[in-house]
Amino acid sequence: MKCIYCKHAYTYLLASNQRKCSKCKRKFSLKKIEKKTVLKKYFIEGTNVRTVAKETKMHYVTVQKHYLSFRQELALESDTLYQKNADRVTEYDEYLYLPKSLKSKKNIHKAQHFLTLSYDEKIYTIMMPKTNRYSIEGSTEYENALLVKYLTFNKIAKLSKIENTITDFWNYFENFILQYKGVSDKQFIFYLKEAEWRFNQKIK
Repeated sequence: MKCIYCKHAYTYLLASNQRKCSKCKRKFSLKKIEKKTVLKKYFIEGTNVRTVAKETKMHYVTVQKHYLSFRQELALESDTLYQKNADRVTEYDEYLYLPKSLKSKKNIHKAQHFLTLSYDEKIYTIMMPKTNRYSIEGSTEYENALLVKYLTFNKIAKLSKIENTITDFWNYFENFILQYKGVSDKQFIFYLKEAEWRFNQKIK
């Protein structure tokens, strides 16, 4: 069979039941590929980790790790797709997300701040730094570049009407994130990107 990495026509079977490419010399396991294929199908269908673990008899942590990997892949795909369509952005707006259990002024510093851009009835999200809303002090070089690029009014305009693709996404995201009982700051971006992907697929 072909190598899954370099697509070379010849691979050979090892004693460990892995296959090794005769060209690039990389090894891969058919069982792991099959497992990933099954789990990705569940992920795309939106089946939660607990249900998948029960139905497949896989360990909860194993399924959870694969789901995180899928979300990371979606984040990369999102960036690639956006780069091809950046010049078509028509609107943007900022959003502060705070779980209902924390909704009070004293917890505003815990809010997740992200920018939502719209193009061709699709959206693209960018996490913003947790500093003063209009200050870029303390941000990373990458975040600073995003702020300069996307908060420039002569490039794109803020929302032109109250109800639009961006507000539709915010409503979708608020409902989507409820199924998870707390998401860490570190992982939030990947859940946001999953919601972005599902929303963009949903409107096709």
